[in-house]
Amino acid sequence: MTSRAPALDRIRVGSAPDSWGVWFPDDPRQVPWRRFLDEVARAGYEWIELGPYGYLPSDPERLAAETSRRGLRVSAGTVFTALHRGPEVWEGTWEHVARVAALARAVDARHLVVIPSFWRDDRTGRVLEERTLDAAQWRDLARQTERLGREVRERFGLRIVVHPHADTHIDTEENVARFLDATDPELVSLCLDTGHYAYCGGDSVELIRTYGERIGYLHLKQVDPDVLARVRAEGTPFGPAVAQGVMCEPPAGVPALEPVLTAAGALGVDLFAIVEQDMYPCPADRPLPIAERTRAFLRSCGV
Repeated sequence: MTSRAPALDRIRVGSAPDSWGVWFPDDPRQVPWRRFLDEVARAGYEWIELGPYGYLPSDPERLAAETSRRGLRVSAGTVFTALHRGPEVWEGTWEHVARVAALARAVDARHLVVIPSFWRDDRTGRVLEERTLDAAQWRDLARQTERLGREVRERFGLRIVVHPHADTHIDTEENVARFLDATDPELVSLCLDTGHYAYCGGDSVELIRTYGERIGYLHLKQVDPDVLARVRAEGTPFGPAVAQGVMCEPPAGVPALEPVLTAAGALGVDLFAIVEQDMYPCPADRPLPIAERTRAFLRSCGV
């Protein structure tokens, strides 16, 4: 058995509905929520995320009962935002955020993963807005994200972790650095998704070394470099790229996860490392074997 390195003692591994092909609250092509809970526990995970609001039960007592009887705990909820569009979107954004944050807090989660809106439709590829933000939009994004971090902390006791994501405005090394440099570390941390960051050309280990104090949460995934090269060359939107297998089962892709975990462990802070292997849509029998193999692989990495 691989011994657990002291530097990795504070990393808590989990998985998410995303690793079971779940992207939407309700979709007949997705695994039913009870099956997800049964299988994620069977695969050896203790921690989960809520996934899209409405997929898992939104009644806190029922959700707590369903998770606890399977030995599961919730690490975070997830929201999508478009805060670069200015103060006029705040009211609608907060209505959604507050609903998710309340549920997350009720089941003792401590984080809220914040994903920026897509600049092109993730399924059709239709361009929704400019790919690059102007200076005013960057200011709105920074100030409103800080406001979100403050409000979520004060009202719900949660910490927001912003998730750089393919086909959004927070994606590449340059844009991630610009966002971090523009926001208050006391209010805004980062959810480093190793797969999305690699998808957009970033080096996760270097990001951890450079902005270690801003890393508040991890999503673990890998990309298939051959598929990535093809979808980049063809300008494929993120959704179809996932359907083509751009996100792959570790350790078959990049980045190598053991150096990422080692770098994260060296920070000496408590971190969640949640497995998220994008594969929507997928056959219902596919996720569990992958999840079991992935959990075994991560144990071999020391977590």
